[in-house]
Order: sequence, then C-alpha cells, then structure tokens
Amino acid sequence: MFSRPLKAAVAAAIAGAFSLTAAPAQAAPTDDTDPWSALVPTYAATGKYAYEPFAPGGGYARTSTCVPNMGYHYVNATLLEDPAVDPAEPEALLYEGGPTTSTRKLVGVEWIVPDTAVTAAPTLFGEIFSHDAVLHVYSLHAWIYKSNPNGLFETFNPKVTCPA
Repeated sequence: MFSRPLKAAVAAAIAGAFSLTAAPAQAAPTDDTDPWSALVPTYAATGKYAYEPFAPGGGYARTSTCVPNMGYHYVNATLLEDPAVDPAEPEALLYEGGPTTSTRKLVGVEWIVPDTAVTAAPTLFGEIFSHDAVLHVYSLHAWIYKSNPNGLFETFNPKVTCPA
C-alpha cells in the first residue's frame, strides 16, 4: 500500500502534467477567417438534401438544364424573394449527375440576391457576391460538397460535369 503523502505527491504530479500540456492548446489564437467554421450552419441546413429526392420537399424546384462547371440548379423561390442573406438558407442547391434526378449528387450551394433588392453587392463569409448583368442577380457559390481547385467560393468548378 502507498502512504497518504505518496498518493498526494503522485496526484499532484499527474495534475501538474495535465495542466502543462493543456496550456499551449488554450493559448493558441483562433483563426476567425476560416470559412469552413463559418459554413457550419450551411452544412447543418443543407446536408439533408444530399439525397436529391428530398430537395423538392424543402421548397427547391428541380431543373432539367445542366450548366457546365456548375451543375443543375435547384432554386427555392420563397428564399429568392427575400433579399436577406443567411448562411443557413442558400437560395439554390447545386447538383451533378445524370438526367435522372435520383442519381444526382449535391456538390454545392448558392446564395442569390436580385440586383434590384440591393444597392451594392452583398457579402457573406468575407466574400463579395459576383454580379450577373444578364440575370440581374448577385450570387455567391460555395463548393462545400465537392472541392473546387479554383477556390471554395469561385463561381465555376471545373470538377463539376454535365451528362453528355
């Protein structure tokens, strides 16, 4: 059996070792510019649409036209009418895959604001929305389900393909 003072010394040594190893982790600065942590609400809100048949139930209308390097856009008209920009409510879901809707895979999301609803380009995650003069909208893409070699928020993703 150990004596009481020896037990106390061992406990103090173990506690001291844990406190020394934990101090550097707590002292490390956090990176507030990390877009992936800011995208958590987007993942939480859109992950359920990874299975394409659930998208229409969430108010996202299917499209039959695939845009090269973007995929199929599924747009939520209710969200599109509201000019507010919310990370948890992207106006469009982006899918790639075949012409059969149930074979499509979620690859990204898009926030869309009509250019008549704002006087300047909106921003989200520190990114400025791009302007489409033909469609009269500002938009921001986030390729959160399929990596984009050109960048997370780039408009086009060369890895996204359309059926032949």
